Order: sequence, then C-alpha cells, then structure tokens
Amino acid sequence: MTAYLNDFFFGIYPYLAIATLVLGSVLRYDQDPYSWKAGSSQLLRSKGMRVGSNLFHVGIILLFFGHLVGLLTPEPVYHLVMSAPTKQLMAMVAGGIFGTICFIGMTILLIRRLTDPRIRATSSFADIMILLVLYVQLILGLATIPASAQHPDGSSMIALANWAQHIVTFRSGAADFVLHEPAVFKAHIVLGLTIFVLFPFTRLVHVLSAPVKYLFRSGYQIVRKRG
Repeated sequence: MTAYLNDFFFGIYPYLAIATLVLGSVLRYDQDPYSWKAGSSQLLRSKGMRVGSNLFHVGIILLFFGHLVGLLTPEPVYHLVMSAPTKQLMAMVAGGIFGTICFIGMTILLIRRLTDPRIRATSSFADIMILLVLYVQLILGLATIPASAQHPDGSSMIALANWAQHIVTFRSGAADFVLHEPAVFKAHIVLGLTIFVLFPFTRLVHVLSAPVKYLFRSGYQIVRKRG
C-alpha cells in the first residue's frame, strides 16, 4: 500500500497537477477573462499592505527560482563549481533567509485579511484558502531545513533533484527516488503539487500576467502635474 501511494503521489500526481494547471488556466482565461486578477484590497485599507506584500513577493519569488534552479540543475553541471554538500548548505542558508522574509510578509497579510472587517467581508473563500495553503506550504518548507541538516552529504537533495528531473523529462522510476525520504519532504512536494491544482481557480493566476514587459519598455513615461 505504501509503495502504491508513493507511485501515485510522486509518479502520477505530478502530471495530473501540471495538466490541471495548464488546461485550467487556458480555460479560465478563455471563458472568464474578467476574473483574471489579484483583487487587491489596498483601497480598503493600506495599513500593512505595502510591507507585507513586498516581503511576501520578494521572498516567494526568490524561493521559486531557488527551487527551480536547485531541483533542475543536473548533478554534473553544478559539480563543475561545487560539491553536493556545498550546494545543500547554500540551499539551506538561502532557503532559510528567503523563507523567513516570505513568512513575515505572509503573516502580516494573513492577519490583515482575517482580522480587518472590511477586507474579510470582501474576501472570497478561495482568497483565504489559498493564502492558508501557501502559509502551510511555507512552514513545511522551513521545516525541511532541520531535516536536510540530518543528511549533510547532500543525499536527500540529490534524490529530490533526480525525482524532479525525471518528472520533467518524462522518465520512468521518478517515484523511487523519494520512497525513503523523510515525511516532511514528501508533504512539501505533495502540497506544492496541490497548489498547481488550485492555481487556475484562485487569484494566483495573476502570476501569469506579471507586467515583466515594463522592465524593458523603451522611451520615457509622460507624467503631467496636477494644475
């Protein structure tokens, strides 16, 4: 039974989650484009919004790209400049710093959304649910740091990277790499994949519309003073 669940959650569920993310996002954008927004509550109450939002976004963006590079960089590539234990130590330190930044920001945003009557009244179930899910996921991520410290040789990091690389390259046997890993790593992965499933049905879709093009726009912005 344990082997079956492991094969499902780490061999089949990743593809179900990715398919749901892609197809669900396309269908939502096509069928309900006016719901494609973050729904900012800053106009209702600005207190705590700027600090909390900035800390949250900076932390989560750095964590995302850290995970992306850390999991998908092949072992022979990073061995050109560092060993597996060194890479794991860097991941633990960076993850701890970025995770703490994100945790502070998310705590501010969560308290603000749950305790401010005006914001709570205009928040949907999905708004609160996805924030709580992200909060639990962040806590699980921080909890993996002590677990990683139990394997300073980098073995767990290598196993998780092999799992991710086998998934994205559609190779069989991916689930075998995480079969004997600590439960906190498995919970972190499964909840992360579940966030992919929830993505098209929540405010997270605004990530796909991030105004990156403004960073590379040409010309000056025209600003007119109020008379």
